[in-house]
Amino acid sequence: MTQAASSVPTPTARVPRRTNPGALARLREAAAGCRECPLYAKATQTVFGEGPVGAELFMIGEVPGDKEDLAGHPFVGPAGRLLDEALTEVGIDRGKVYVTNAVKHFKWEPRGKVRLHKKPNASEIRACHHWWEEELEIVRPSMVVCLGATAAQAVIGPSFRVSRQRGEIVELPWGMPATATVHPSSILRADPDRRHVERDEFVDDLRAVALHLAR
Repeated sequence: MTQAASSVPTPTARVPRRTNPGALARLREAAAGCRECPLYAKATQTVFGEGPVGAELFMIGEVPGDKEDLAGHPFVGPAGRLLDEALTEVGIDRGKVYVTNAVKHFKWEPRGKVRLHKKPNASEIRACHHWWEEELEIVRPSMVVCLGATAAQAVIGPSFRVSRQRGEIVELPWGMPATATVHPSSILRADPDRRHVERDEFVDDLRAVALHLAR
């Protein structure tokens, strides 16, 4: 079980990087056959994390969406495009970011011809816990950004509330700082008259991350 994270008023020291892409490849191969919760039965495939070992930034979302499930890659749908744009805007190279999800299989329900995303439950999140923990231990980033409440509560702790604590920096048991913001998909679901405001706030959160990494 993950230990509780503690608040830190100043940035933590940089964590020495591991460079072991072979370990990550073996983990990805193992995850491809995961049957640890029922979600695999309706998903097209496991959607594992992607990015370089030693990436400065590790971003973790909730669960793959429809586009990610079909493509087998994280953050390639509309929310991923919004994330790409926001990262570019604040000067963070997406190619140097490791992106993953707290749950590796798409959870959905049919709505006509559409596969509608469903929020994973506690047992499904627990079943996938060790996958992202092992990703984190191999990548050893300088900072973790949780996208949305599911990721924040899985990684930082169940008492963390993005609505009250977004942007707050805490230290994880692995020795690196973490923060949380909204998931980009929530911006896409916002009312049109609020969407630009929420996008600007999201960009501001990522700009603070970029400044933290530059210290």
